[in-house]
Amino acid sequence: MMMAGTARNPGRRSGWAALALLAAAWWPLQAHALFNDDEARKAIIDLRQRFEAYKATSDLALKELRESSAHQRGLIELASQIEQLRAEVAQLRGQNEELARHVSELQRQQKDAQQGVEERLREMEPALVTFDGQSFKALPAEKRDYESALEAMRAADFPQAETAFQNFLRQYPDSGFRPSVLYWLGNAQYANRKYRETVGTHRQLINNHPSHPRVPEAMLAVANSLVELKEVKAARQTLSDLIKAHPASEAAAVAKERLAKLR
Repeated sequence: MMMAGTARNPGRRSGWAALALLAAAWWPLQAHALFNDDEARKAIIDLRQRFEAYKATSDLALKELRESSAHQRGLIELASQIEQLRAEVAQLRGQNEELARHVSELQRQQKDAQQGVEERLREMEPALVTFDGQSFKALPAEKRDYESALEAMRAADFPQAETAFQNFLRQYPDSGFRPSVLYWLGNAQYANRKYRETVGTHRQLINNHPSHPRVPEAMLAVANSLVELKEVKAARQTLSDLIKAHPASEAAAVAKERLAKLR
């Protein structure tokens, strides 16, 4: 217990060392009076041995104390390093989350861009459509423009319908919708009392697309326009041609009634 306490207090250790040296110096002077030479030497040797043993024990305790202090400093440094690593891991985790959000946003933008490209490609690719008994390929925009013009016709906006159908023919001169557009354009013109234009438009349909299912109705419309133009003879001829060319059609039945009234 005393040696351990001394190891903790270097000053106390020095005091003991000085006392031992003093005793060693004083002892020979008194040895002649109390002991003979052999006894004195033995006493000195014994004292020195005890001092050396004490010194060795003290040095060992001091070494252990220093090693313990170094070990504690190592633990403190290790704990500090661990905390630093934890902070770096947290920072990296935050950066990883930010990177993940960035990647997710890029993926979303890429998906939106791809969908936009696909939609634009679909706008440029013709699709098969069937209309008025005819099958043909048409662009999505082409079909949309036709339906828009037809919607004006259904709404009885005949001036707008006439303009829309005329624009369609200029924009899509080879469209599969062309026969139907000619038919509806002629009807819009008739509604706008443009009878001469009606005759010309419907005759384009009759002459250029004779097998189209709208031809009988177009021939009837031509006859009606000719009546409005006071060209009764031409109207009668058109009605007769209609009855001969399309005898089973509804338009032919109507043509027979009107032909009878024109006599």
